[in-house]
This record gives sequence, structure tokens and C-alpha cells, in this order.
Amino acid sequence: MKKILHLLIAAFLLSCTGFAAKTTLTGKITDKNTGEALFGVDVYIPDLKTGAASGVDGTYKIENLPPSKVSVRVSFIGYKTIVQTIDLAVVTQMDFVLEESHIDINEVVVTGMSKSTEIKRDPVAIIAIDRKEMDQNVSTNVIDAIAKLPGINAVSTGPNVSKPFIRGLGYNRVLTMYDGVRQEGQQWGDEHGIEVDENSVERIEIIKGPASLMYGSDALAGVVNLLPPLPVPEGTIKGSVLGNYQSNNGLYEGSANLAGNIKGFIWGARGSHKEATNYQNKYDGRVYGTGFKETDANAYLGLNRQWGYSHLNFSLFDALQDIPDGSRDSVTRKFTKQISEADTVRQIVSNSELNSYKIPVLHQHVQHYKIYSTNNFILGKSKIALTVGYQENIRREFSHPLAPDVAGLYLDLKTVTYDLKYYLPEWKGVETTVGVNGMYQVNKNNGTEFIIPDYVLFDLGPFAHLKKSFKKLDVSAGIRYDQRSFSNSDMYVTTNPSTGFDMQSTDIAGAAHPFTAYTHTFSGVSGSAGATYNFSENFLIKANIARGFRAPNISEISANGVHPGTNIYQLGNSDFQPEFSLQEDIGIFFSSQHISGSIELFNNDIQNYIYNQKVLNKHGGDSIIVPGNQTFQFQSAHAQLYGGEFSIDIHPHPLDWLHFENSLSIIYAINKGVNGTPVPDSAKYLPFIPPVHTNSELRADMHKKWKCFSSIYVKLGMQWYAAQDRAYLAYNTETKTPGYTLFDAGFGADINSKAGKKICSLHILGNNITDVAYQSHLSRLKYFEEYPNNASGRSGIYNMGRNISVKLIVPLDFKKS
Repeated sequence: MKKILHLLIAAFLLSCTGFAAKTTLTGKITDKNTGEALFGVDVYIPDLKTGAASGVDGTYKIENLPPSKVSVRVSFIGYKTIVQTIDLAVVTQMDFVLEESHIDINEVVVTGMSKSTEIKRDPVAIIAIDRKEMDQNVSTNVIDAIAKLPGINAVSTGPNVSKPFIRGLGYNRVLTMYDGVRQEGQQWGDEHGIEVDENSVERIEIIKGPASLMYGSDALAGVVNLLPPLPVPEGTIKGSVLGNYQSNNGLYEGSANLAGNIKGFIWGARGSHKEATNYQNKYDGRVYGTGFKETDANAYLGLNRQWGYSHLNFSLFDALQDIPDGSRDSVTRKFTKQISEADTVRQIVSNSELNSYKIPVLHQHVQHYKIYSTNNFILGKSKIALTVGYQENIRREFSHPLAPDVAGLYLDLKTVTYDLKYYLPEWKGVETTVGVNGMYQVNKNNGTEFIIPDYVLFDLGPFAHLKKSFKKLDVSAGIRYDQRSFSNSDMYVTTNPSTGFDMQSTDIAGAAHPFTAYTHTFSGVSGSAGATYNFSENFLIKANIARGFRAPNISEISANGVHPGTNIYQLGNSDFQPEFSLQEDIGIFFSSQHISGSIELFNNDIQNYIYNQKVLNKHGGDSIIVPGNQTFQFQSAHAQLYGGEFSIDIHPHPLDWLHFENSLSIIYAINKGVNGTPVPDSAKYLPFIPPVHTNSELRADMHKKWKCFSSIYVKLGMQWYAAQDRAYLAYNTETKTPGYTLFDAGFGADINSKAGKKICSLHILGNNITDVAYQSHLSRLKYFEEYPNNASGRSGIYNMGRNISVKLIVPLDFKKS
């Protein structure tokens, strides 16, 4: 840690003393058809995190820039985004002419690339959404906001707990990041989500496929990078206030932020709060144990100068989450709750409790604190990027009904992350990046229930990446070596004489010994190579091959205990080897005045694939170690996943305001067994694989103003999910899931004053507007059922019914130079 801080200080001093030279970029932005100046166009330099907006005369000015080569992104709603590389040592004045367009594949992406690059020119499969798309859809957490994207799904445990899945892979195979810093919060757990305020996310970039090259272990399936808002233009102080109400679970939410930029000194802060009661559907009524409360805050400050930038960021996440267990009265089918430690008799949950916002005695409390520093130093024609972060995740599950202040599961995870990249001077058009990243992590148990032991791990991963463009052809390749040193301690458990609950003990006489000491080093080589060929501005082909690496997580290796909130007694396996994947991708992308679309295909072969399997007793029934919990143990096998995503957007000219967007996602996942051993039909498919599904949306965007309204949109959507018959049926681990069709709809607009200034944005949106009762194949609540053979013919809990959202966003603009 000290070495990293010394390097940060040295780089900072070197940058400040080595760069007396600075330059300014100016120019004018006009409309291609009319020649008129465009006001409010965003001119942004991603690698420097600085930019400006054009004034009423169309001119812009960005000061304190280094005399080096940078990528400039010029974007404006309704116009085609321009991405252009400019050498500021030569060019200081650049005009841009924007062309109207209703499609855009020129978005700049910054997720883990050697430098900022265009999505369409990078060989890796990447998809992105921005704040506008998030505001115009209904979601209760940040992962739900991306769950409709092609190839993306979410495993859920109620409305506020979702984990991302990319092409059929999730948990520790998907690395979730915020502002380029990996999010560490017991990702192996099912029953809590991503500890990030969705209101603090301006843009989400997703890598579909192995990203171990730039990130190391845990990015075998891909990366979800949640990006905060960009710094506001220099000389401005801006913000917004958001209010949101959702009808199904009575969710109400508020969020406010303010940010400023005064002569390159940037700052910003946001606070958010939301809470909801139990959600409902027409079969279950209100589902007990699905309410929640969440409070979030974040702040940042930093400097943008000609030598680069240095930013310091703080955040906290505090969530109280009910814990559903699905227990019901055998006769009335009403939900029941635990009222004693022995849990021999249960009490029916009253209607007042079902409708209450009060968090019950049995709940989980997840807190996440994070501080990190992002730095980018320009050193002549080279650059150093350094990100260092510290985060603490405190997860408590209160499972003792007569001791409400005593946490059953109590995990305290502390993580230090580091990421150092050196961008070499460009040589004969080759962009070269070398670097090293990883983390140091310590996890402690402080509760009365133990599923994993205390452990320590350290990751180290050096890598190199090269990229070159040959006019229409872009190629990139890289290699990485990962090493994860892992150890967990012996743990002895005895009964606390004063409370009667279990506790850790140093006295081993007569103590239980659930965890034995384990030390291992996992290592592996990963890499990728790919190319993009742009036949024209409107037609291109991508191809990429990548080898991924993932070390087993703590639960897969060492678990031995009840996993609270899941109804599972989990067993690990200390003999596991790392997962290695080999994935081939190919993509075809096209666009025209009337239609645009893409075809993306993949094949992913994984060695030592780890999955969870129910354990049966000698009589073929469920193995029960602890009553009320079914026993599962992790297994490993050779696996293959293949499929693709297909999308098409019809926008017929001259009806450019009308869009008919469609996508199809297909994933097949085969269990190939171990060492060629035949696999029975009941086990030939992998668990937790989403079915074939489509997403269609008919949308009208009215660009002309009508009275006080502007940016008017109206939309109608449909999601079709086929029946999932390819389930892991062995040992009753999974069940098949019927198909279903959902509809959503919405409209919204900006409301303006007589002077044309935006007062607010209004969005009225509805999900599942026909109130279909359905179960997602990736919903864990589908398996929460004490009496599966009941008179209703249904088992488990159903997903949320009809939900109407009303969202109001008021912009703030206190100062403008």
C-alpha cells in the first residue's frame, strides 16, 4: 500500500513539474443541413475527464489541455455523435458539423480499454445504455435497469435484490465495477444485490465475454461498469432533484445532487433514499419479506489540469432488506413468520404487516463504504493511470426472533484495490498499454452463524495490451498472468453460555470444527486477440477469441453451514481447480437510413465449471442437515455455452420519429461431465440459464415542441420468454419453467417555461401492464415453497404484478459563466 501511495505522489510531482506547457481547444458547432449554430452540444475528452458545452453562438472552449493526442467526443440529442482524434500540439481550433440521426453506434467506451475508443471499432462485444434510457424505464435497482438488454439477465430475490448475468454466467464470473473500481461485497451470495445507488449512475457499459485480460479473475463472463456523471462544464454549478413513486409495492424514492467546476476544481455530492413495502401479484397477494429501505450518499472532489486529473471519491450504501422464506400455512396458503428460535410453530402474517413499511425482526442489514482515488497523468506522449481504493462491506442477517439485536450471519469484508496502467508513446501507429492490478482482501465472521471461514486473499495480475488501426481494420491483442494467494483459518465453535448461541472459540476441547485451515495459490494465463473491419461507415464485422481465468470463490471452496435467506445448507469443495474458458465471438453490424441491426454469435468452452447441486439422501429424498434447509454442494465439470443475440431497429424515412426495436437472445448451456463420463439426461443442461426470449418496443420520439412540452415520447413494449425445458433437473436441483409474455408502456416529456427553459422532466411508465402472474426462471423465489403439492396446483412465489411508476426530475442550474 505504501509503495502505491509513493508512486502516486511521485507521478503527481513529476506531472506538475514536467508540464509547464498547456493549450486550449476552441471551435464552433453547426447543423449540417441548416448551417445554424447549435447550443448546448457536449464536447468531451474522456481520457482527461474534461469538456465544455457550446454557447448560444455555437462556440466552445476547453482550457488547460496538454499538447498531446486525445480523443474528442461531440454529442447532441438527435444528432450523430462524432469521435475524432486530435493532436493538441498541432491543432487548437476545430469546428464540428453535426448531422441529424436517430441511431448512434459511435459511442465512446472507456471500460478497461487501453484508451477511450469507439464501440464500433473495438473487437470485443460491448453494449451501453445512458441515463436517458434508464429514466425512461421502470427499475428498482441498478441491475434491473440493464436486464432487458440483449444477452443480459438478472438473478433476483425480490425487487431490490438482483445480480447481473451475462450470456448465462453470473455471480463471481461477472465483475461489477463503479467508475472503474471493482465492487467487492460477498458476490457469491444469492440474497443481496449490488451496493450502488442507481441514481448515481449516468451510464452503464457492459463487456460481453471474457475480460480477464484487463481485470483478472472474476471477469470470466464479462464486466458491468457503472459510470457516474461526467464533471459539469467549467464555470457552472448544476444538479437535479428526482422523485419517484411505484404503485405495486408503494415504493417512494428521492434523490438530489449538485456538482460544480470552477477553473478546473471539480466537486459534487448526491444523497438518495428509497423504501417500499412488500410487492404483490394476483396469485400470492403481498409477498411477505420483500420490503426494503435504502439510504445512499456519495461525494467527490478533484482537479482537472493540463497534466491530467486527480479525483477523490467517497460513497456509502446502507440497506435494510426483509428476508423472504416463502413459508405458508398449509390450509389457507397465507404467509407465516418465525416467532421462536426452535421454529416449531409459526404465526400467520397479518394484513397490516403485509402492507407495512416497517422492517421486521428478521432482516438483513448491508452497509458498504468506499473511498477511492482516480488519477491520470500526462507525461509527454505517454500517460500513467492509477486507481487506488478502499472499501468495507458489512453484512448482517438478523435471524433470532427473540434476540432482535443479535446478528446471526455477520461478515465484515475489507478490500484494497489497485490498478496501475502505463500508456506508452504511440509507435508506428501501435498503442501499447502495460499494467498491473489486483486486490488485497480480509474477511471476518462476527456473528452466531457461520457459512464461510475467515480468510485472506491477495491478487496480482500484470498484463500487456496492443492496438493498431490500418485504415478500415482495427486489431488488438493482449496477454495476462494472474496469481491469487488464498488462505482461510481453522475455526472452532462452541455455545455461548450467556446467550445460548454459537460463537467462535480458541478453546478446542469439545468444540465443533466446521472449518479447517486451507492455503492455496491459484494462477493462470489469459489473453485475447481480435479484429474489426469497417467495410463502410454503415457496415462492419467484429471477431474476437479470448481465454478467461477465474479462481474459485470462498463459498465454492470452504462453505459449510446454513446460508441465511436462501433456505440452503451449503457445502464447498476444497479440491476445485480454477475455471478456464475459451470463447469465440463474431458480430455483424449494419445501419442505413431506414434500418439498423446486428447479429452477434458466441461459443464458450469452460474447463472446471463450478455449479451448485442439491444433495439427496440414501433414500432419494432431500438431504437435510439442518431442518428447514435443503443441502447443496458445489460440483465441477466441463461445460459449453453457445448462442447469440440478434437485433433490428426499423426507423422508416421520413418517419424518423418512429422506431420499432426488436431483439432476440438465445443461450444453450451443456454439461459435458467429467473426463468424458456420460451425463444422464436430467443433468445435461447447466443450472440458472435464461430461456430464449425477445424484447420488442414500438416508440415515437417527437422532436418538435408542442406548447410547453418538448422531447415527447410514447412507447409500447413486449417481452416474450419461452418455456425453459433445458433445466438442471438432476437431484431436484431445478424445475422447468413455463413461458410467458409481458407488456410495458410509457410516455414522458420535458416541461418548459415560456422562455424555453426546462422546468422538469416527467415520466409515467408501466411494467407488466396486463398483470400477468409469472415466474422467471432466474428468480430464486420460485423455489421458496414449503408445500409444493398443494391444492392450488402452484408452488413457489411469483414475480411482481402490474407496476406503475411516476417519475419527476427537476434540473438545477445555479450559476453559469
